[in-house]
Amino acid sequence: MDALHPPGAAVSPDELEELEEIVQDELPAFLEDLATLVNVDCGSYTKAGVDQVGSWTAGFLERLGAQVEIHAHSVLGNTVVGTFSGRPGGPRALLIGHLDTVFPEGTAAARPLRIDAGIARGPGVTDMKSGLLAGLYAILALLSLGEGDGEGERAAATGELPFERLVFVANPDEEIGSVSSTATIRELALASDVCFVLECARANGDIVSARKGSLDLRLTIHGRAAHAGVEPEKGRNAILAAAHQVIELQALNGRWPGVTVNVGVVHGGSRPNVVAEEAVLEVDLRAPSRELLEAAEAAVRALAATTVVADTHVTIEETARHWPMERLERSGRLVLHAQALAGRLGFALADTATGGASDANTTAGLGVPTLDGLGPIGGNDHSSDEYLEVDSIVPRTTLLAGLLLAVGRDPLVGSWRPHRA
Repeated sequence: MDALHPPGAAVSPDELEELEEIVQDELPAFLEDLATLVNVDCGSYTKAGVDQVGSWTAGFLERLGAQVEIHAHSVLGNTVVGTFSGRPGGPRALLIGHLDTVFPEGTAAARPLRIDAGIARGPGVTDMKSGLLAGLYAILALLSLGEGDGEGERAAATGELPFERLVFVANPDEEIGSVSSTATIRELALASDVCFVLECARANGDIVSARKGSLDLRLTIHGRAAHAGVEPEKGRNAILAAAHQVIELQALNGRWPGVTVNVGVVHGGSRPNVVAEEAVLEVDLRAPSRELLEAAEAAVRALAATTVVADTHVTIEETARHWPMERLERSGRLVLHAQALAGRLGFALADTATGGASDANTTAGLGVPTLDGLGPIGGNDHSSDEYLEVDSIVPRTTLLAGLLLAVGRDPLVGSWRPHRA
């Protein structure tokens, strides 16, 4: 720890208190906006809904004073990038949220946002509409700092951010591996000193400083079709070969610490009276380090190189890859800032590792100090039981605003990139 620049100390008690007051004043608007976003069907492949949420987000960013660019996509949603110019010579920061959910069309109408006994429920309420809003409202609070009129109303956001540049990315396809947005995220991350990802905090309140890497593979087993009743001996059953592959793949679990292999989707064949010519396995592979992910991938490919059923073979297609988000040394400085500010806000905070991948894997994999899990507290993501703790919105959004202020003012962070482009 740097004795001259203790974590969180650059944010005065009065500033932190005012940030909390601003966020508290904005809570009714936050909840209204949460309903607006949750009640839109915006699964990754529902382009119209994703773009509706993206257009709303772009409008919010523009009202805050950002210069907004839309990176259009013909099939998936558009990527929204809002850029704020701030203090010359300060660090450069990247915030990432995502617009999409995992839910099919019709879910929003069937399960619109509802709040009961302090718990909000609805598709994407935690993953990650509340995190997206936490990022937007944290910026609003920073820009409004010192502008209160004392009567519960605040002037339009016109303040200065503590960064040379702050970029907010609203990703349209995170739930399917950020296939269209990764190039944009990589480019912006390489020009940034720090990155904050707005996924929800863990159910126990932890933020995230490490994530497993993930690799999605599609294994296609090729056999030979034949009449199952007349001359089955001429066939080579791809489904039988696939069954042996499934057993061998699942047996990889436990070979390396923290590595998981899951065959999550199986399909193949055409009719019961036809020896199956083709079968497909969709495999999810996760590991806590790049070394282990590469080792497990090599094992999967070795298994696919041989088959039990004669005259069958396997081809492999990589459909998505996130290298592990390993805890970087400099990310520890960001954790210390967050913990110091949380303590002043009245709650303890720990950082943890988790198995799910996010855009933080991309940024940390590029060597950019990264924290994730900075949204409000919730859980049961990707299910009908997904929930958000409403009482966590104000403290967690305040924490994010305070963290941005502290990091932007930290001379250590400012020294991490001595040669500016």
